Amino acid sequence: MKVGCRLLIQSRSVVLGFTKSPMLIRNHHISPPRFLGLQCRNRTQKPFSVTYPNWGQSRVFPATCCSSNKDNSGKPRYVSDYSTKLETSVNNKNFEKIYVQGVDDVDEKTPVVVENKDGAVDRDGEESRLKDVPNEKLVSLDPAERVESDAEKEAWRLLKQAVVTYCGSPVGTLAASDPGDTTPLNYDQVFIRDFVPSALAFLLRGEGEIVRNFLLHTLQLQSWEKTVDCYSPGQGLMPASFKIRTVPLDDTKVEEVLDPDFGESAIGRVAPVDSGLWWIILLRAYTKITGDYAMQERVDVQTGIKLILNLCLTDGFDMFPSLLVTDGSCMIDRRMGIHGHPLEIQSLFYSALRCAREMLASDEGSKNLVRTINNRLSALSFHIREYYWIDMKKINEIYRYKTEEYSTEATNKFNIYPEQIPHWLMDWIPEEGGYMIGNLQPAHMDFRFFTLGNIWSIVSSLTTPKQNDSILKLIESKWDDLIGNMPVKICYPALEYEEWRIITGSDPKNTPWSYHNGGSWPVLLWQFTLACIKMGRIDLAKKAVDLAESRLYDDHWPEYYDTRNGKFIGKQSRLYQTWTIAGFLTSKMLLENPEKATLLFWEEDYDLLEICVCATKTGRAKCSRGAAKSQILV
Repeated sequence: MKVGCRLLIQSRSVVLGFTKSPMLIRNHHISPPRFLGLQCRNRTQKPFSVTYPNWGQSRVFPATCCSSNKDNSGKPRYVSDYSTKLETSVNNKNFEKIYVQGVDDVDEKTPVVVENKDGAVDRDGEESRLKDVPNEKLVSLDPAERVESDAEKEAWRLLKQAVVTYCGSPVGTLAASDPGDTTPLNYDQVFIRDFVPSALAFLLRGEGEIVRNFLLHTLQLQSWEKTVDCYSPGQGLMPASFKIRTVPLDDTKVEEVLDPDFGESAIGRVAPVDSGLWWIILLRAYTKITGDYAMQERVDVQTGIKLILNLCLTDGFDMFPSLLVTDGSCMIDRRMGIHGHPLEIQSLFYSALRCAREMLASDEGSKNLVRTINNRLSALSFHIREYYWIDMKKINEIYRYKTEEYSTEATNKFNIYPEQIPHWLMDWIPEEGGYMIGNLQPAHMDFRFFTLGNIWSIVSSLTTPKQNDSILKLIESKWDDLIGNMPVKICYPALEYEEWRIITGSDPKNTPWSYHNGGSWPVLLWQFTLACIKMGRIDLAKKAVDLAESRLYDDHWPEYYDTRNGKFIGKQSRLYQTWTIAGFLTSKMLLENPEKATLLFWEEDYDLLEICVCATKTGRAKCSRGAAKSQILV
């Protein structure tokens, strides 16, 4: 059977039930798998025919690329000059128009964003403003007027060295480039979640080609058949990472191939649930910053979004709107007792749904999906805001809970036993401030503070404005615990003694105050900075970035730090960790140009607050949302 690229696209469209316009399937800029009968040569793709009877059933060969004169060592090729150039034209003294050149499907003089000191106006004319930030703090610094520090100069040099090319084009960055690491394991691969801060750093610098290529190549990998022990997960699953390998063609030539890992090689064989969510979030960031809206309108991109949503929105046995996952399915990818409904996944899920709703094509085929997304967003925001939030008042309420209530009007809906409240929390929680707990299941609340879940809840507006402010107040009041000598603590407190033995299985890497068990991760700086800018607390972000800058430079950019206050480089920490480098650079650029942050966070969606699926059903006497509305909506 002869299979071409056009057939592959058409066959996927039939499954999802929507028609693809021929105008939208031009110029794919991706290299399809060998078994699909396509390969690229010298960056120009030309279809050819092969006979392969089992092309849709198994992954025999990774995606092929072009022949190259690359050696047989398998080392990735580095690039340094691949920038998508931005042309700036000052229209008048108050406004500046930015145009993108060299991006497919965008006119040479298509306005992307119009900026002034009060905020940003996108090309549809919708104004976006920073919350409560004085105008003088929003004025971008002229790059010609500031001098990069030694740390920034080295960070950019290292980030460009970490870039990997495929068929001559940049497609991502290595997880780490530690020259002293003789056993890199999978740190020599390109991870989806790890690449996000790198992508933002490049985008904020005006270099969009690498991000576009990354999005399209990982989208190509999504369609592969994944098999672990004779079982295949859903088609929409995104890989955790991919590696560029070389396959010899003859004595003088080799061929580059993409080899993805969907979790079948990962420690614990856990599927990366967050990969697809981060992919959608990054796609929105790319289109917002570059103005390349034609990218999200491509048929293959629309298909990819729908495949991810299909995995996330499939009905199951769960009674909650939150996403049910196994342990280790996100940034914390080892056993740490986060199975169930971890906050990190819920905050990413919520923002991915909001991104997808923005980017889905407005056609008949998407109406039902958008309606489903709206209902899920509304239910999820209510669920998290009402049941995950704790502060002094809520803890006192839980402390007085009655148990074993059998009623639709029960106060203790999840049958939480007051004895679950840990002793450390009683003394630790401040009078002002609060946070979202790490997990919620029947008869179980995980009271640990998970930083990424909380700060991304701020960024995505999963939490209310009042809750957002309380989270930052808690971080400020507990600065020594959550920031310490190196921002930012991944979770607090660490699991110790018998609790560590039972929950982690005596994991030697996740010992108390190390790695995922209370370690300090500099990569979290960029999310923290984004949340602080949104809430008008630039002072907090600057304090954290200044604290990290000199030490990261002196310590050679470690992956994480150990001990309660983050004093020591992690015992198994890789040096020259790419997302540490990129997170630092992204934080610096956001602080220098805080108006750019408006393109990366979400404001409260008040229309969602009025949506309740109960209104479409009969036979229900009372909706629990009404009683809580006045408390959680603002």
